[in-house]
Amino acid sequence: MAYTPRLKERYQTEVIPALTKRFGYKNVMEVPRLVKIIINKGVGDAVENQKALDNAVEELRLITGQHPAIARARKSVSNFKLRQGMAIGCYVTLRGARMYEFLDRLITLALPRVRDFRGIPDRSFDGRGNYTLGIREQIIFPEIDVDKVDRIDGMDVTFVTTAKTDEEAYALLQELGMPFVRRETAAVETETETA
Repeated sequence: MAYTPRLKERYQTEVIPALTKRFGYKNVMEVPRLVKIIINKGVGDAVENQKALDNAVEELRLITGQHPAIARARKSVSNFKLRQGMAIGCYVTLRGARMYEFLDRLITLALPRVRDFRGIPDRSFDGRGNYTLGIREQIIFPEIDVDKVDRIDGMDVTFVTTAKTDEEAYALLQELGMPFVRRETAAVETETETA
């Protein structure tokens, strides 16, 4: 029997019925699903320091289990001593079983290791059903050995879904287990800050 990731099973058995009930979909194919996860790491020092880019590539490989692609500059910017075609970062696109495995590790292992973690903000939806999460420190992932890290830097994790609205994408990610800040709590915190 073929291996099925835990979150994929959960999507098929729990998430599809919950979203169908909430939004009244007529067909299973209408239910939003996660298409891919893109992890992007920009390395500003790569212009002067090739080792910084090599370290970023190795860290992304450890975190995702897949070899990253190198991102290159599209334009030359003289103020940053940047020429077109120079390597300035790396990224990985995860699909299928690897995508679900990464999401599972992110939710259950990595995010709870963030200092003073109260949940992730729900303000980073793009209006088309995709969500981007900024991670400040790569050391929250258990695969990264803190002793071997030269410098602490972050990455962007983008969740691409088939949802047509942000509300549907929010519901999908919440059902999959994303620890969003409760909207009531966020509203109370904002009121307290403005007072």
